[in-house]
This record gives sequence, C-alpha cells and structure tokens, in this order.
Amino acid sequence: MSTHAKRERLLLADLLESSGPEAPTLCDGWTTRDLAAHLVVRERRADAAGGVIIKPLAARGERVRDEFAARPYDELLQLIRTGPPRMSPFSFKQIDEAANVVEFYVHGEDIRRAQPDWEPRSLDPVFSDALWKRLETAGRIMGRRSPVGLVLRRPNGQTVVAHKGTPVVTVTGEPGELLMFAFGRQDVARVELEGDEDAVARARTARLGLG
Repeated sequence: MSTHAKRERLLLADLLESSGPEAPTLCDGWTTRDLAAHLVVRERRADAAGGVIIKPLAARGERVRDEFAARPYDELLQLIRTGPPRMSPFSFKQIDEAANVVEFYVHGEDIRRAQPDWEPRSLDPVFSDALWKRLETAGRIMGRRSPVGLVLRRPNGQTVVAHKGTPVVTVTGEPGELLMFAFGRQDVARVELEGDEDAVARARTARLGLG
C-alpha cells in the first residue's frame, strides 16, 4: 500500500475503534458499524460493492453489507487494517492510492464531523497537495450535477472548474475542505462561497459527489 493510503487506512481504523460501533456518521442512517461494513464490502466483495453507485445493484449491496455489519465489530476493524485480499483490485498500489486516499479521508471526516464539538483536522502540505490532485482529476465528475457553475479555489489561487455554467459560484478553501464540499458534505465544509445569493444557496444544497 502507498504511503498516503496506508496512513489514512490506519487512521480511519483507529478512529472507528475509538468511536465504538454505534457512533453517528454523516452517512445517512449509518453508524460507525455500518460504515466499517461498507469499507470491508467495498474491498472484499466486488460482486456487491457496485451497489453504492449502480442503482440496480443497490439492494444486493445492502444485503451483503448488512451481513458484514452483523459480524463482531473487532473483526471488521481487523479486516480494514489488514487491507484487501491479494485478488482484489485494491491490492495494487496504484489503485490503492488512486481510490482509497480520498475514500478513507472523507469517511474519517464523516465520523469526526458528526460530533458536535469537531474541529478541522490539521493536514500537512504534502497531503493537502495530494487531495488537491484528486480534485483536479475528479472535480468535474463530483460537480457534474451542480445546478450552477462551480469553481473550486485554493487560498493560493489554484482553481478547478467542477462544473461549467452560469451563474458561477466560487468555493474557496483548503483542499481537504473543498473535497468535503465536492463530496456532498457542504454543510460541514469550512469554505467560503462567492456568487449571487440564489446561486450560492443552490450550490449549498446541490447533489454533489461520485454517487
């Protein structure tokens, strides 16, 4: 596993452990147990993992996730820490880095930011740059359903056009915060939005993300 993916995996597993199996998350209706089961299914059951994105497979995906969620919580955490089996696509370093860094970061924040007294996680510059690169490559996918033009901007002036259109809303923040916004966690993203009032309101409630 690559450096960022391995670190985020272990940080997420530790957070799941310290939070316990019944803690709330930002994922609608999911506790930390549900989230842990989702992470395991995603890496170990390719036949069911597609249900998160492919609607016809959603029912099967939920059944399999429920089966894993019924397992002992410690077992789920160990499977997350161990990583995917050798036959999983996620066992390849390039795929691990491309797919898991953002997945683990966002879900870690889903746990942290579900708490009333959360504070932004302090990210080192190298990791922030890694998250920004993901926005550069996937920003237009995450912003494709935006009802307004959407520009993501770092404090240093770098920008990503997540959706072309008018009127335009510019969202400014650190890469980790922009990523949370682009993943549909607008309510908890520490960002500033610029644009006309109606467009900003639409951007705040838009259905963003990969799903």
